[in-house]
Amino acid sequence: MGRLAELAGDEDTGDRCRTFVFQDEGHTLGNALRSIVSRYPEVLFCGYTVPHPAETKMHFRIQVSNGRAIDVLRKGLEDLEKVCDHTSKTFEAAWESYKSEHVA
Repeated sequence: MGRLAELAGDEDTGDRCRTFVFQDEGHTLGNALRSIVSRYPEVLFCGYTVPHPAETKMHFRIQVSNGRAIDVLRKGLEDLEKVCDHTSKTFEAAWESYKSEHVA
């Protein structure tokens, strides 16, 4: 993953609403992360944009009812990593099973 920047929020929302800018990322991370984060009960809004196809950055916005947006982002990234790990392990197990049955 590339670098991450955090844009300042406004005085009304404080740490509850933030936009994070991921360098060298796009729709692949944005959509997967949005899918996970938007399911958390404290999340009021979650979305991402890729401002321009020629730029390799993705803006990810989170607004929560309580807590800090950065903590929700961290939890989302950790949960996404767990999903990816599970997917890889499941695929590898299925592949090994297929090879043992079909490859001499």
